[in-house]
Amino acid sequence: MKPLLEIDAVTKAFGAGAHAKVVLDRVSLRVREGEFVAIVGYSGTGKSTLLSLLAGLVKPDSGSIRLGGAAIEGPGTDRGIVFQHYSLLPWLTVSGNIRLAVDQVFPHESGEQRAQRVARMIALVHLSHAADKRPHELSGGMKQRVAVARALAMDPKILLLDEPFGALDALTRGTLQEELEKIYEADRKTVVMITNDVDEALLLADRIVPLLPNGSLGEPIVVELPRPRERNQLLDDPRYRILRTEMTDALRRSGLDAIDATGRLGTPPAVQSNRERKALKAERAVEGEVAVRGGPFLELRKLEKVYDTPRGRQVIVKDIDLTIGEHEFVSIIGHSGCGKTTVLSMVAGLTKPTSGSIVIGGREVRGPGPERAMVFQQHSLLPWLTALENVQLGVDEAFSKASAAERLAIAEHALDRVGLYAARHQKPGNLSAGMRQRVGVARAFALSPQLLLLDEPFGSLDSVTRAELQDVLLQLWGKSRTAALLVTHDIDEAIYLSDRIVLMTDGPAAEIGAVLEVKFPRPRDRAAIVDLPEYATLRSRMIDFLEHTSANRTRVPPLANRNVLDVSTK
Repeated sequence: MKPLLEIDAVTKAFGAGAHAKVVLDRVSLRVREGEFVAIVGYSGTGKSTLLSLLAGLVKPDSGSIRLGGAAIEGPGTDRGIVFQHYSLLPWLTVSGNIRLAVDQVFPHESGEQRAQRVARMIALVHLSHAADKRPHELSGGMKQRVAVARALAMDPKILLLDEPFGALDALTRGTLQEELEKIYEADRKTVVMITNDVDEALLLADRIVPLLPNGSLGEPIVVELPRPRERNQLLDDPRYRILRTEMTDALRRSGLDAIDATGRLGTPPAVQSNRERKALKAERAVEGEVAVRGGPFLELRKLEKVYDTPRGRQVIVKDIDLTIGEHEFVSIIGHSGCGKTTVLSMVAGLTKPTSGSIVIGGREVRGPGPERAMVFQQHSLLPWLTALENVQLGVDEAFSKASAAERLAIAEHALDRVGLYAARHQKPGNLSAGMRQRVGVARAFALSPQLLLLDEPFGSLDSVTRAELQDVLLQLWGKSRTAALLVTHDIDEAIYLSDRIVLMTDGPAAEIGAVLEVKFPRPRDRAAIVDLPEYATLRSRMIDFLEHTSANRTRVPPLANRNVLDVSTK
């Protein structure tokens, strides 16, 4: 049987002459009708470029692409596209946005036929109750459902998905992944999806094709898991765990094969002894500038934040009581809008609480301070400075009494610890997303902080780079054992990194709903703990809590009565 989609020796480069960068190099792929193919790889490997070629938005430099035997020469209604961002017209309702596509593709149908087509698609994505709402009245997940419905309403030969759920929080993303699985089962369209999420690919795809850093395609992985697939059932399936390990290992190997002089991927190299000696000498010379650690380090007491809005006072968080030990790693997780980042911002001293107090090392927080270092989701690097200069900015402020040579040694040592010593003179524009975030992590640890604050630091990265940087973070934290507070949407990230996980109820007026103890031994081996039954128990407990609070917007009892789950290895 002839494949529906044929990609033959496609090459695409950007730039000209000696400055040209080959993004895709002689890529060939066949996709059967009704097949769901996921293309995965590191950020920057050309996945979205490949999808743009399939959509007809850009043309290949060489090679050919055919759909149903006909060459793709430009955009066409035979392809439905869903982008990471919603691209909905804000003045139209849900029905109106979908009707726009239907009217374009089926102008010869009667008005009643087109209305039925729109209604069917809205029902397929479970939005009949919101058909007359406009985009600003919808959540992020609902907007993305509209985008999927609009693409399907065109009755395309193939559905192209460009990281469709990448901008959503973990629970919403998981919910929509499972809904897409049901939609695929019901409609059986041919699908090509670009994704950074290994678990997403395994949940949805028939085949997974890695796109390698050199611009070529790797060996496909066939996903022989029965459909329909449900995430919780997959977690208990040994075949799923084997496939997940196989896929992650394949991607990591491809990344390690692509390491260049900049040290783009992989674990940090060992610090050369002369640099390490210089850094340690410099740190000893300035150690008096950092406050002595001791006692319960961070205390949040009856913390509340209220904003005055045109509609009245809006309570963001309330009754936040939390204590973090001086060597403890704690994560805060919850739905978008539950006030996680607001809490972190108050601890950082960037936002003042409306009531309650924040005490660090026995001192009440009145504003930002050098004992706290923060890593943001976006790297926040100054583009005109090199990696080394960006790190030195913080070091010069925190260790102002040290000599210039000592401050330089500390900054270089910090970059070396995250594997970027060779790239220290590169500016952010010449670094990958993962490398830029490594600079942010290095900058934070270079300050020798008493408290490390992490605001979804790896949320915008692909799943493999994110795992690499989680390991880098744990290596650095394991040596310093500073107190750490992480805000994340990623359930697996929270489990892997944390000693305790704080679950927030749904906002507004969010509270701490549960505190979960995680007692997996350190140092942790990701593959080993994922296979433990305690891991699945903890993960299910977190998902159940988040689903329950989202569905019912429950208010929880006082902290003393909250459910505390102790998950430990026996």
